[in-house]
Amino acid sequence: MRTNAISLKTRSDITARINWWWRFLLSSALLFCAYSETAQAANKIILNTGVLAPYTTPDHKGFLDRIVAAVFREVGLEAEVLVYPTATERSILNANAGIDDGLALRIAGLEKQYPNLIRVPEKLIANDFVAYSSTLHIATDSWESLEPYVVTYIIGWKVFEKNVTKAKEITLVRDADQMFGLIGNGRADIALYERWQGLERARAIGVKVHVLEPPLISTNMYIYLNKKHAALVPRIAQALARLKNNGSYQRIFNETIAPLAP
Repeated sequence: MRTNAISLKTRSDITARINWWWRFLLSSALLFCAYSETAQAANKIILNTGVLAPYTTPDHKGFLDRIVAAVFREVGLEAEVLVYPTATERSILNANAGIDDGLALRIAGLEKQYPNLIRVPEKLIANDFVAYSSTLHIATDSWESLEPYVVTYIIGWKVFEKNVTKAKEITLVRDADQMFGLIGNGRADIALYERWQGLERARAIGVKVHVLEPPLISTNMYIYLNKKHAALVPRIAQALARLKNNGSYQRIFNETIAPLAP
């Protein structure tokens, strides 16, 4: 009887130990999966922007979505564009602080004000910054041509902050819908925006506007990386140049932006 009791106890201990090992292995596997997912997410480069369609779209098929992904893919990295549609100043601060990895589409010179940002020297695209109106037909051949009018633009757009210092009235807004809404209801004479975004957004919300020519300024736009990615800057510049040379860049442009041309 004693022998049987010892045998039963031994089998019970063995079963308990096996169950413990199975639980341990299962927990380890779950922890490994969670770690792998976190590591993968951490390796993705996040560039932020305040621009909307046709540059960025919710399904990540806009020009900027596709060109940024393609450029970083050239150097073996995964990248994604994060949109701050109503907080363009916050997007710059986050990139400068390293919360995001960089900026996707910005004018040259930001590194003077934000020392943690490094500009990729290869031009990403040239943007026309233009004036929109529903009633005026004037030549916008200088910033001074705006002075007699009520002007509106989005908070944080540095090119307008720098150059539009005098006007009959300046109204700052949170987003493009609010801006074009002021044009639509007659509370502003002129809206300032980038050419392609303005055409897309005004069409989408049903506000009839036209572009005043010529562009107030045509500016080269660049990618910026936080200084923690300084080693990537020349590689990204070379990758972007390769996409331009092999036709990939032009194909993405033709499929995303060119259809908006009048």
